[in-house]
Amino acid sequence: MNRIDRISAILIQLQSRRVVKASDIAERFGISLRTVYRDVRSLEEAGIPVIGEAGVGYSLVDGYRLPPIMFTREEATAFLTAEKFVEKMTDASTAAQHKSAMYKVRAILKSAEKDLLESIDNSIEVLKSRSQRPVATDGHLQAILNGIAHKKVLNIDYFAGYSQTKTKRDIEPVGIFYLDNYWHLIAYCRMRQDYRDFRIDRIRSLTETGDTFEGKHPTLKEYIAKMAYEHKLETIVMRVDNKAAVYLTEQRYYNGFVSEVQLEGQVEMTFLTISVEGFVRWFMMYGDQAEIVSPQFVKDRIRELASEIAGRN
Repeated sequence: MNRIDRISAILIQLQSRRVVKASDIAERFGISLRTVYRDVRSLEEAGIPVIGEAGVGYSLVDGYRLPPIMFTREEATAFLTAEKFVEKMTDASTAAQHKSAMYKVRAILKSAEKDLLESIDNSIEVLKSRSQRPVATDGHLQAILNGIAHKKVLNIDYFAGYSQTKTKRDIEPVGIFYLDNYWHLIAYCRMRQDYRDFRIDRIRSLTETGDTFEGKHPTLKEYIAKMAYEHKLETIVMRVDNKAAVYLTEQRYYNGFVSEVQLEGQVEMTFLTISVEGFVRWFMMYGDQAEIVSPQFVKDRIRELASEIAGRN
């Protein structure tokens, strides 16, 4: 991206939030903080009313807005692709809201971009695997997000899977995430006096109590990072031959898959797992076409298990 395009993109980013940190800009464009300062100074010299506060970030003077921004063809097709995912991975209420927003996006597109979206609409589809369950949230997502945004105390009727019991609780919602075919809600439970992970499909009913909460909760990212630390997740790096990697589709996610890098003839995968023993036994299925890079104690456990198997056969 050339400098003019980057400065224009920074201006759009400044309009997208009340305050934008210099570090966020640097991370997005892969530039140094010094370059960010220089680009923002260029905006100021061009007459853009940018307010900068040390340790806080940048913002635009209240009321300043650019004329409507035109989307590129690539951005327009990205919107269409996202729409397909929203239809399959969220509830009917959220999908309807997204579709309404897409009508507004399409309304400001140029004729060429509108024609493009129409021509490729039937060429993009999101399919669910046989193992993937239907998304069941009973329309609660929007109510939960509203509660998070406005700090509303919510009352839920919840069916706990592990105890097979129903409870009624007042909760202070923190955030939601999607994992293994289910939407989850992290919230502070007033009954348990602690944070809990509620599977949204197990919430039988949800209502606002009319109360708001004042306490400051950790962000969802902070909570997940804390849980990962407390549960002592182990990082495991393995390499798999390309011919075997094609079979590690859904299975890898159940074992904590994080990322992968393509090497010559192999794929290097990184996992964060809570159960090393479970990972080792899964790895044994592909052991003749894979290898553990780190840590050493995982390699040792594989050798022990292989020796035990050989001794019994």
